[in-house]
Amino acid sequence: MSQQTPVISGPAIVDFAGTELTAEDRRVLLHPATAGVILFSRNIVDANQVRQLCAQLRSLRSDLLICMDQEGGRVQRLKQGVARIPPMAKLGLLYRSDPAVALSTVKEVAWLLARQINALGVDLSFAPVLDLDASHCAAIGDRSFGNSGSMVAQLGAAFCDGFKEAGMAAVGKHFPGHGKVAADSHYELPIDSRPFDVIASDDLVPFTHLCRSHLQAVMPAHIVFPEVHDNAVGFSSVWLQDILRQQLGFAGLIFSDDLSMAAAQSGGSYYERAQSALSAGCDLLLVCNNREGAVEVLDKLATTQMSQVAYQAKLAMINKSSATLSEQESARLQSALALVEQVAQIDDCAPKATQ
Repeated sequence: MSQQTPVISGPAIVDFAGTELTAEDRRVLLHPATAGVILFSRNIVDANQVRQLCAQLRSLRSDLLICMDQEGGRVQRLKQGVARIPPMAKLGLLYRSDPAVALSTVKEVAWLLARQINALGVDLSFAPVLDLDASHCAAIGDRSFGNSGSMVAQLGAAFCDGFKEAGMAAVGKHFPGHGKVAADSHYELPIDSRPFDVIASDDLVPFTHLCRSHLQAVMPAHIVFPEVHDNAVGFSSVWLQDILRQQLGFAGLIFSDDLSMAAAQSGGSYYERAQSALSAGCDLLLVCNNREGAVEVLDKLATTQMSQVAYQAKLAMINKSSATLSEQESARLQSALALVEQVAQIDDCAPKATQ
């Protein structure tokens, strides 16, 4: 594999196994088809180690997009040295009792989440989760703000505002909604047989409200909606081009969900999955947790570059925030930490009134 940093990178977001980079990891990250890297819990010790790791990654390639899943709750890769963010469902519960307080709180919690990790050198967290939780899907559950499309849209907008003020792009997931299926796409291919008009008036509502104004990127779900198209969403031009781009007017980046997930196996080999996702309209491809599959994609996409527009959008996501908080930011951080403590105490068994 080539070690020359490309003028315009290819589309792959890759990973690695440990807390330090090996020679092989460096070769993969320098491959011309590599656009970025995603950090998992296995790569992380604490905040100081993440700071050092991000500095190594940035010195390796200035255009490398450094990503992680840092949502809060049970999906928080970095835990030591930063605030433990409560699950978003608690903010949904707060909204049911006091919408105004909930909206201001989620903005501050999101700002805190983003500012603490971009101060370490992380560019992007794949958040917010905009799925509606109907108590069907364990893979979503308390990662969601709740089951009301309008409520999730409002809380999602406030979350995106907090990210924006911290200097981080917002990635809405999992388009058009993962919450109404029981199957977990990490382990099997979910099928949602509802017609489009039902989806559009329910799960799609947060994306419809936010994709023009608040989201810089979207991540589609590995779910088949046979009443809309035979392919899983991330492999479907109907969903990504006709609906997301044309109907909803989304102009940002589209990240595939991880192509190693069991639900993505319907797309064939790793290279076939990558090609299908690109043809459907994905700009960037997550190829994680299988180095052999990642290398297959990289080598077969060695001459595939992102479009100029998509590449510039990727570069715009690279962290430009200071590693040192200003005096004003430090005061805001202390206030946000107090809010996080208050949210953590919210009773999960509070009544779930309809909003």
